[in-house]
Amino acid sequence: MDTNVILLLLLAPLVGSLINIFFGKKLGNSAGMIATLAVLVSFIITIIAFVQVNGTNEPIQVDLFNWIATERFNISFGFLLDQLSLLWLLFVTGIGTLIHWYSTSYMKGDENYGKFFAYLNLFIFFMVVLVTGSNLLITFIGWEGVGLCSYLLIGFWHKNQSYNDAAKKAFIMNRIGDLGFLVGVFILAFLFQSLDYMTIKQAILSGTNYQVNTWIGFAALALFIGAVGKSAQIPLYTWLPDAMAGPTPVSALIHAATMVTAGIFLITRLNFVFDLAPQVQNIIAIVGAFTALFAATIGLVQNDIKKVLAYSTVSQLGLMFMAIGFGAYEIAVFHVITHAFFKACLFLGSGSVIHAMGGEQDMRRMGGLQPFMKVTYLTFLVATLAISGFPLMSGFFSKDEILLTAFNHNIVLYVIASLASIMTAFYMFRLFFLTFKKNFRGTQEQKNHLHESPSSMTTPLVILAVLSIFGGLISLPNGYSWLNEFLKPVIVNTVTKHTHALGILEYSLMGVATIGFIIGLYLAYNKYIQKGEVPQEDDKIVGFHKVLYNKYYIDEIYQKAFINPIYTLATFLRDVVEVALSGTIFGLGKIADGLSLQGKKAQNGNIGLYLFAFVFGICLILYYLFIAR
Repeated sequence: MDTNVILLLLLAPLVGSLINIFFGKKLGNSAGMIATLAVLVSFIITIIAFVQVNGTNEPIQVDLFNWIATERFNISFGFLLDQLSLLWLLFVTGIGTLIHWYSTSYMKGDENYGKFFAYLNLFIFFMVVLVTGSNLLITFIGWEGVGLCSYLLIGFWHKNQSYNDAAKKAFIMNRIGDLGFLVGVFILAFLFQSLDYMTIKQAILSGTNYQVNTWIGFAALALFIGAVGKSAQIPLYTWLPDAMAGPTPVSALIHAATMVTAGIFLITRLNFVFDLAPQVQNIIAIVGAFTALFAATIGLVQNDIKKVLAYSTVSQLGLMFMAIGFGAYEIAVFHVITHAFFKACLFLGSGSVIHAMGGEQDMRRMGGLQPFMKVTYLTFLVATLAISGFPLMSGFFSKDEILLTAFNHNIVLYVIASLASIMTAFYMFRLFFLTFKKNFRGTQEQKNHLHESPSSMTTPLVILAVLSIFGGLISLPNGYSWLNEFLKPVIVNTVTKHTHALGILEYSLMGVATIGFIIGLYLAYNKYIQKGEVPQEDDKIVGFHKVLYNKYYIDEIYQKAFINPIYTLATFLRDVVEVALSGTIFGLGKIADGLSLQGKKAQNGNIGLYLFAFVFGICLILYYLFIAR
């Protein structure tokens, strides 16, 4: 493929962003269409590159120039389009195009319409750089870029201070993880004298660097910390639910297919490094499993429709990390893809509901929306079934492979993941029933405003719903898995070669997963349909329910354990240390100023005094030179 075409793939979203930054206000509603077309161009070129790589099985690599040259190693400014990066590009640009299209209606009338699309395009540009970089330094540019854009997008409605706080929280917590990323980069650069993915891979496969396994373990752990920050795992997950402050299309873009999957991408890209660190893989699996369960328990009682989906994202990411911890990178990628479909559909569906409700996000004020929003209702139902693991839908296949892998590796983590999956079915159908079923619980004014969203919002929902149904076909059990075959050149060691020969055990585990889905569905149906319960108001929530509703008070614990001590230290440095230092410096200045005042008295224009000082000085010099010595 021609280098200029690859550059067009990379730069089209950046060009769209620059056009909207400089001319967005003049373009009006055309700003959204320009931004959408920019991402669509990248998507079309991605499809062309995908077809080429799928046919030739050879990656496309473009080295633009030698960026950093030292005595020990060189870093090129290059990009790599192989099987892994192209998969990510397909759903980043594909779903990104749908989200841009959806946003043209959702954000219509906003005073900063052009600026919003400028930020959205810039986000896509940095995500493309992240997944196509041929070395860790290029990846890090994209990594930091999406962090910056998430800050801009989460705090987009900056007149609300709580939204600004959420943006700062996301930015700062990602910086904590990014420090780990940098440490890992430095260690790998020291060990291999290179940051190029292919060079490091060849060095490891040649066996010449096995003596540095200890340091590789440290590098893997540091890079995992970076992934924990970006992909919102324990303990750096608290920024993600607060990121709901941004407009709903932002939530769909960040939570479905782009930024939060960057950690999964990084570890999968460096699978040959992590395979040399089994202890770190165990940590990854444990952290992922407990994050999945922990976030699921919080999602059980949340009443904000977007907060439920946010904790669902954290939980699903935990399952992906657990799969990675078992070395099942291809299974994690499978769930990333299916999750991108149904979670984008769910977030955009929630945006359609919020749009119809006039900005209301509390499910306790909803209900009975089905007759008014039939397309949103049906697409939301499909996506809910998919994420809950309804048989033969996309989420069923990817989640079943994760649970099967967990069963084969660690029965305790399998049980934890199964509990999280049951909870997923419960809280998702809780959300679905409270939103669309029974009677409407909002105001009469809201009821009069209820309507289906325009086609520019519902068409992306329909496309994503179809993908949520059929997306699992890329990797079917007991047969040929196109995805696993496609990823073979990228993933050194695969664990799925035995999982596609189904026997009694595999069918039994599928049955257990299906029973878990039925249990979660029944509990939600019994509670919110048959009994017609509605969640209590905040001031009436008590007991462990209150602990869950307040997210285990983790934010409050972080506030007291980390933030308040830092503020106290900063206050002490400002009010005591800085005052003392400035007082000392100013004191020395005052001494010099006082001495100068005395010196100025001698500068009175008296020539005789000057001659006396001159002669006296000469005498002192002569005395020192010829007598004192």
